[in-house]
Amino acid sequence: MALQLKEIQAPIASEMVDFEEKFRSFMKSKVFLLDKIMSYIVKRKGKQMRPMFVFLSAGAAGSITDRTYRGASLIELLHTATLVHDDVVDDSDFRRGFFSINALWKNKIAVLVGDYLLSRGLLLSVDNEDFDLLKIVSEAVREMSEGELLQMAKARNLDITEEIYYEVIRQKTASLIASCCAVGAASTGADKETVQKMREFGLNVGMAFQIKDDLFDYGTNEIGKPLGIDIKEKKMTLPLIYALQKASASDRRRIKRIVKSNKQTNKKVQEVIDYVKASGGIDYAKGVMQEYYEKSRNLLMEFPDSKYRQSLLDLVQFTIERSK
Repeated sequence: MALQLKEIQAPIASEMVDFEEKFRSFMKSKVFLLDKIMSYIVKRKGKQMRPMFVFLSAGAAGSITDRTYRGASLIELLHTATLVHDDVVDDSDFRRGFFSINALWKNKIAVLVGDYLLSRGLLLSVDNEDFDLLKIVSEAVREMSEGELLQMAKARNLDITEEIYYEVIRQKTASLIASCCAVGAASTGADKETVQKMREFGLNVGMAFQIKDDLFDYGTNEIGKPLGIDIKEKKMTLPLIYALQKASASDRRRIKRIVKSNKQTNKKVQEVIDYVKASGGIDYAKGVMQEYYEKSRNLLMEFPDSKYRQSLLDLVQFTIERSK
């Protein structure tokens, strides 16, 4: 029986409650409109995986301190800022089933809200002289932007190789989870080597997490995003990249033509899904995901046994077994 997030969260349940209160106070503003938008952002929070990684990593590497709370808040502030800006860039009206900030308050306000969140995060660190934590998170934000731009640059020609794909997901997804784990360890005053090991752990978790996400596009989920969304958005993911590598020249042209087309039908999208499945793309991606999972597990086993380490192991398992 798969563990639920609530059970995994048990060792840090009280910290998560305290964190929510502290995070709310960090987001307060004297400007009424800003305050209204901030409380809307706090209300629509998701599973809170990022703070969980921060607190559990801190517990596994040392002990949870005030700096851990600030580190988790810094990640949430800077990451939320990037999401608000992303929705403007993508012209997206929804985020996790809620209206996006730009849909409710228009682009101009959304961009300024993103800037506000960014500055709150920077000041939180600078005021408390958490320069090491700020460096870790700033590097992740830089990587995420680079990954997004690399994907955009390559997406036009659908010429993404497996190496480029790994580079994109390392920057876009894995760097954030890596920074959560590194911040958790650094907030306890752990040495550089421990922080780096925790960062590596998070990086491998992030890679496995993203590949799992890509597999949902091919009907390997019970619920979650509809089939073929990535194909419709002309995104090259690992199962498709592998299938194209193995394809004959004529099949490659045919599949690329369908993915590039602006007039994709559900039938054509299904054709791509069936082709990827038949060529072993799904099994290949699952195998790679498993490798990253094993790497992250082995790194974590180098830390002393504790309830935090066990919860981190369970959380990693949860990320690759989740159904949405």
